[in-house]
Amino acid sequence: MAGRGGGPGTSPPPGQGVGAERRRRQQQPQPDQQHAPAGPCPVAAPRRLPRAERRQPAAWMELAPRRCPAGRPLRRWRRRALAAGLLGAAAALALYACLPEPAVSPRVAAGGRGGGEVDVLLWWEPFGRPRRMADCRRRYNITGCRLSADRSRYGQAQAVLFHHRDLALHGPEGLPRGPPPRPPRQLWVWMNFESPSHSPGLRGLAGIFNWTMSYRRDSDVFVPYGYLYVPPVPRPFVLPRKTRLVAWVISNWNEEHARVRYYRQLKEHLAIDVYGAQGLALAEGGVVETISAYKFYLAFENSQHTDYITEKLWRNAFAASAVPVVLGPRRANYERFIPADSFIHVDDFPSPRLLATYLKFLDKSKPNYRRYFAWRKKYEVHVTSFWDEHLCKVCEAVRAAGNQVKSVRNLASWFES
Repeated sequence: MAGRGGGPGTSPPPGQGVGAERRRRQQQPQPDQQHAPAGPCPVAAPRRLPRAERRQPAAWMELAPRRCPAGRPLRRWRRRALAAGLLGAAAALALYACLPEPAVSPRVAAGGRGGGEVDVLLWWEPFGRPRRMADCRRRYNITGCRLSADRSRYGQAQAVLFHHRDLALHGPEGLPRGPPPRPPRQLWVWMNFESPSHSPGLRGLAGIFNWTMSYRRDSDVFVPYGYLYVPPVPRPFVLPRKTRLVAWVISNWNEEHARVRYYRQLKEHLAIDVYGAQGLALAEGGVVETISAYKFYLAFENSQHTDYITEKLWRNAFAASAVPVVLGPRRANYERFIPADSFIHVDDFPSPRLLATYLKFLDKSKPNYRRYFAWRKKYEVHVTSFWDEHLCKVCEAVRAAGNQVKSVRNLASWFES
């Protein structure tokens, strides 16, 4: 391994190195809390919650400013390159998790629609696949929910869900027209978990819906593809045995996608096992079983949009205990949901070649590789269950919403922003 100084086995000049840089930052005066600069990751003051509320996504929180070390950090790719000895120095890799304790911050206004049952109607079953409705109380401890896909219950439903892909298929003429007439305080909820690039037919939907439900944090009902939570009793994390280096599972292969173009450049410098339509068959246990043998997973999204972070990160990488190499929204967007040192972003490196060099370095450096799992001492991973969890969350939101009624004035403009 490289030494601590400007080259292998050398010592750093006085006043240089990561430790000196950190001491200089600590000696600088701290800014007022209300005007703290944005640090390398978002921070918030921890809050203690009742036990029943603790398993909430770490991204569902009210962020309260807290002091971060002052000073401008090195560009992330340069820090990683330093750690790998790429720029002639071997500074230790030091990334810090800044996720706070989770706190519930629903976007719907506090109030209440009474203590009775809440009827939620699913107008189209997603992708036309009939399913058995979830027991919200048994699965998520959400009481008083009646879920149904029976359109004869339309007149008594407090909320009606419309899955966008099916709405695009049937067109606005497939929406309820009566009789019976639309109840005056019935909530129409637009539900979509595809990115704007794969959501046709958004135009012409202005003013139709009352709420939005999606993976975006600014949705009325926010349901991410996954989240981290602090368990009541921490469980020790055991890293599975790793025998392979990099894997990628892809079903929708499109040469025009940024992820395919980046893969073609990366594979020139690094061996990558590809599974799915264009590659190998998955092991009998499925994706998680297959990927758990790999050190790294290419969590490459099919398009790049705000908050569009899918099961490719949560299930394929985190649930399989592989370090995700992500291509999606910007690093800062990922850091709103997960610790900065839990993943590697392709934007951290100026070229695929340098990313490949860094992954090879981590492959040979067990201590540096294991640092990407330090966050697991505190957090566990929840992978959202489609579609049961979404329906139950709507029921919970309806109960908390009070009697306020609003409409989504420009759905396309908001979702495509």
